[in-house]
Amino acid sequence: QVQLVESGGGLAQSGGSLSLSCAASGRTFSSYAMGWFRQAPGKEREFVAAVTMAVWRATYYADSVKGRFTISRDNAKNTAYLQMNNLKPEDTAVYYCAADFPVRLTPSPNEVNYWGQGTQVTVSS
Repeated sequence: QVQLVESGGGLAQSGGSLSLSCAASGRTFSSYAMGWFRQAPGKEREFVAAVTMAVWRATYYADSVKGRFTISRDNAKNTAYLQMNNLKPEDTAVYYCAADFPVRLTPSPNEVNYWGQGTQVTVSS
């Protein structure tokens, strides 16, 4: 079992920055992939970014956030992060931390085994 607790998010202006954190507990943190998904009102949950298990630490990004968002993980703190720069109004959504899923070019939310509670990110124009 893995428990995920998110923090961060909030309100930012277009072009601004926000950061999200996801603290994990339970299974050995370094043994599974971590990622972020988001869900805007009326839309399906979509992949944002992922980082593979600790030994590889390869990162993957959705095309819509590539070059603006950075995912990282600190295995000593059992925490994953998402740094969001140059935010756009279309980034507005509830952001969910995800753990333990097969990492590929576009991971599916259906394959995620553990979810955080979600945190709101709102970007004003």
